[in-house]
Amino acid sequence: MKDLTLIATSAMGLESLVAKEVGDLGYEYETENSKVTFKGDAKAIARSNLWLRTADRIKIKVGEFKAETFDELFEQTKALNWGDYIPVNAEFPVIGKSVKSKLFSVPDCQSIVKKAVVENMRKHHRLQSGWFEENGPLYRIEVAILKDVCTLTIDASGTGLHRRGFRIGQGEAPIKETLAAALIMLTNWNADKPFADPFCGSGTLPIEAALIGQNIAPGFNREFASEKWDWIGREVWNEARMEVEDLARYDQKLEIQGSDIDHRMVEIAKENAEEAGLSDFISFKQMQVRDFTSSLEYGVIAGNPPYGERLGDKPEVEEMYKEMGRAFEKLDTWSVYMLTSHPDFEKFYGKKATKKRKLFNGFIRTDYYQYWGPRPPRKV
Repeated sequence: MKDLTLIATSAMGLESLVAKEVGDLGYEYETENSKVTFKGDAKAIARSNLWLRTADRIKIKVGEFKAETFDELFEQTKALNWGDYIPVNAEFPVIGKSVKSKLFSVPDCQSIVKKAVVENMRKHHRLQSGWFEENGPLYRIEVAILKDVCTLTIDASGTGLHRRGFRIGQGEAPIKETLAAALIMLTNWNADKPFADPFCGSGTLPIEAALIGQNIAPGFNREFASEKWDWIGREVWNEARMEVEDLARYDQKLEIQGSDIDHRMVEIAKENAEEAGLSDFISFKQMQVRDFTSSLEYGVIAGNPPYGERLGDKPEVEEMYKEMGRAFEKLDTWSVYMLTSHPDFEKFYGKKATKKRKLFNGFIRTDYYQYWGPRPPRKV
């Protein structure tokens, strides 16, 4: 199937990174709030699912129209080409959301879209009556209504793309892999430089750095809902996975370190890195940030430290920010990047950031404080 309209959804603030990734795959795109829309064929579904590090999901846009009544929603949904995508035995649940629209009852919208799709598929598959068994592959439909404009999509990812497939364990509030990848991509790091995360938790940032450093597709170790879709076919997915293998740089040397104050998290990080096949490229150890030091030059430190969101934790966190500033001050050739919601981070760190960028860690509004170190001398 050619000329599909695909949507890569993203967290707020990461649209430009997702757009760059889509462009790097060779597709023209348009960027809107929390999504990047692009055209492609069936192989684009496989490639974007496998390669996009910062996107949340890949969806197929089936149709878009204005609907202010349930009749309009039903008739226009029924008129779309659902049978071209969904086979007779498919499981096709409908989820939904509605914002600032006359059709505000999401359960009613879901029910009407389901009925309309059933009517369409009965006609397409030439069925007179009876229920669809829905015992085949999953085609999850979403009805999203914003200011009375209804967008209907089919989810081609299944589990969200942040689920890389190698996280065995995690802490209480783990950072999403997609956000971790974004934090690294917003730094000046490349595979020739040292990389360190002094708040590594379950190892997400160091593992994402290793994947980026060796150009390993983030989806290499997992499955996707659309892998079971007959109209895409195994050959397309096999070709896409062969491209993943061909472009990986497994022999790229890396200097990546993760540390954490909690020895249990360090052990979990080691297990996660081993599951990802990257334990030979990342060193983990228990350490407080005030003890961080390095004899290496021109490295990058990136981290997601505690924010002090709970009132009782604030003094302790602020003291830790001071210790961090004193420790990193000695590393005058390194660049430092820290994500936190604490409004006075610069005050306690002891230095004004070169730049800061607003990002969301889940529903928490944060700033990404960037301290740029000097460029390393050019190699002759």
